[in-house]
Amino acid sequence: MNSRNKTYDIVYIGFFAVLMGICSWISIPMAVPFTMQTFGVFVTVGILGGKRGMAAVLVYILLGIAGIPVFSGMRGGIGVLLNTTGGYIVGFLFSALAMWGMEKMLGRKGAMLLVSMAVGLVICYVFGTAWFMVVYMKSNEAVGIGTVLGWCVIPFIVPDLAKIGLAYILTRRLRQYVPQ
Repeated sequence: MNSRNKTYDIVYIGFFAVLMGICSWISIPMAVPFTMQTFGVFVTVGILGGKRGMAAVLVYILLGIAGIPVFSGMRGGIGVLLNTTGGYIVGFLFSALAMWGMEKMLGRKGAMLLVSMAVGLVICYVFGTAWFMVVYMKSNEAVGIGTVLGWCVIPFIVPDLAKIGLAYILTRRLRQYVPQ
C-alpha cells in the first residue's frame, strides 16, 4: 500500500468516526437513549469495509474515552462507558468485528451486507443489555431480564431495523465513491 492510500484511509477513518459522533448527538433521552449511533456504525462498516470500518469505530470510542463529547447527549469520558449504557457503545466494536468477519467469509454483496448488519445489531443488543444489567444491579435492586429487555431492546427493534434499511440503501449508493 502506498502512502497516498494510507492517507486516504486515515481521512476516511477520521471522517466516519466524526460521522458516528454526529449521529450520536441525534438523541431522544430514554433509559437507553434513542440515537442514530447504530446507523453510523452500519454505514461506516458498510462503506469502508470491515478493516477500516472497525478502525473508525475504535477511533470513535477512543475519542469519547478521551473526553471529546461524541457520545449521546454530547457527553464524553470513560464514565460514559462505565455507566449502564456504556455496553452498547462497546458493543459497536463487537458489531463491527462481526460485520468484518462476515465480510471476510461471505462477502459484502447484496443480502450478505444486510444480514451482517442485522447480526451486528443482535451482538450489540446482547453485549449492551448484559452490561446494562450488571451495572444497574450494582447500584440498584435486582432486575429481571424481561424488564431490561423492555427498557433496552424492545422499544428499539423497529427503529433499529429502519436504521439498518437506511444504512443499507446509503451504503449501496455511496460505496462506489470510496476506494476499497
